[in-house]
Amino acid sequence: MSETIASGPVGSGHVDDQPRPGRWLALAVLVLAVLLVGVDVTVLGLATPFLSEDLRPSGTQLLWIGDIYSFVIAGLLVSMGSLGDRIGRKKLLLLGSTAFGAVSVLCAYASSPEMMIAARALLGVAGATLMPSTLALIRNLFHDPRERSLAVGIWGAMASAGTAVGPVLGGFLLGHFWWGSVFLINLPVMALLVVVGAKVIPESRNPDPGPWDIPSVLLSLVGIVALVYAIKEVAVHGVRWDIALSAVVGVLALVVFVRRQHTLSSPLLNMKLFHHRGFSGAVLADLLTILGLSGLVFFLSQFLQMVQLRSPLNAGLTELPAAVGAVGAGLAAGYVARRLSVRIVVSGGLAVVGLSLAGCMTLHADTGTFALGTILFVVGIGAGFSFTVTADVILSSVPKEEAGAASAVSETAYELGAALGIAVLGSIVTSIYRGFAVPPGLSEEATEGARESLGGAFEQAGALPGSQGQALIRAAQDSFVDGLDIAAGVGAVILLSAAVAAWFLLRGQELGTGRPKPASEPEPGASAESESESESESGSAAGGPSQRP
Repeated sequence: MSETIASGPVGSGHVDDQPRPGRWLALAVLVLAVLLVGVDVTVLGLATPFLSEDLRPSGTQLLWIGDIYSFVIAGLLVSMGSLGDRIGRKKLLLLGSTAFGAVSVLCAYASSPEMMIAARALLGVAGATLMPSTLALIRNLFHDPRERSLAVGIWGAMASAGTAVGPVLGGFLLGHFWWGSVFLINLPVMALLVVVGAKVIPESRNPDPGPWDIPSVLLSLVGIVALVYAIKEVAVHGVRWDIALSAVVGVLALVVFVRRQHTLSSPLLNMKLFHHRGFSGAVLADLLTILGLSGLVFFLSQFLQMVQLRSPLNAGLTELPAAVGAVGAGLAAGYVARRLSVRIVVSGGLAVVGLSLAGCMTLHADTGTFALGTILFVVGIGAGFSFTVTADVILSSVPKEEAGAASAVSETAYELGAALGIAVLGSIVTSIYRGFAVPPGLSEEATEGARESLGGAFEQAGALPGSQGQALIRAAQDSFVDGLDIAAGVGAVILLSAAVAAWFLLRGQELGTGRPKPASEPEPGASAESESESESESGSAAGGPSQRP
């Protein structure tokens, strides 16, 4: 199908509204990329203890290995989403997939902490092309609102399935091979995506995109990375002049970016998208949810392996219920949101996650598998409902021509939340952990090494006499759990706040229309689809989604 049909406005013959042949096969290929991103995030957490032993990163370097990917991807997602709208979303997806596979090899064979940080940064550049491209292509493949809700549910379910497959597959690989093998699993999946996707995914782009504004790209990258870096460093080291300077540079860059978008005839990001209350509410809910969850998730694998002394495979299986709950909830989310309402499903899901995180404040070294599995399963259900419905709201709030940019905003909120979560909550865990009392007689150098990270404590304990080494490990484990419990409490407060915000911002929001529905408007259905498309057309002509009072 031609690019004009794929992305252009609805014509009098409604050709663009017709179901696209092969759309479900194309969806099956698209979700491979989403599956891989889910796998990549979770296997890193499992591999961290092994990576720490081999590369010997400091505590700060370990945090950078964990969050540099999110920093870079957050800074580039809007730019890449807009680039896909211009050069073609399929083309960008295939190029990014190829690069993602190649950089995965660099990660696998990294020989120093600095090389791993650099490789993870490059992986973020490649990863910035994947998520917005897949979601934007879904927007253009599925025009019927109910079909699109199911497709988005499958998209979200496969992302969750990646988090389920990642720990189990990663646990198996770490039990039989070296830590770099967890990155090499990206290669066959990306090869399949590129070969098959080239044949079955239709191209789509904005037919009249305008130029890609390079100054806007640089401003968004500098602004987000500088601001997140400042937040991370303040959480660890407190306020210093260089950190304050970084924050000022980040804020100024973002302010100039926003002002520039208002003056450009073809902006990198159409700021009018944020005039839509449902769009803004969904984006804010995503950011706060991931912020509250990600810091805890990053340290959960270390808790399972280094506090509870589980094997990597056992740790992966223990985390499995979260993904199982998210997959089931994601597939049912569209149906449930239409039977209840968008704000009930999103706010209820976030509240459930927040209460579950509050339950995580009771974690200790001998917490049983059943209790852990139950908490994680409930977290997965709440997150699955929330994320799937907010993704659907974001897609249905914008004209098809701007699907890439809107999807990128959604993913930017996700990745920025992940970066901030790891930086802020991770720094809480790290700062509390470093305060534990070491056994008497330990040298200053050994004390510093043990306080760098939990892995460092195990390394220092190996060089000590039996009883002294065990005392060091017990003190380090207890301090780590104290930090994890407090971070869980902070995460719970963030999630409950997000639930309250979503309740007000998503008032009246309905799936299938992309806007609040007046009481006199008929229920979503076949007529709603044509109405939504006509609204998208008028919104596109105005430069963004139409705003209702």
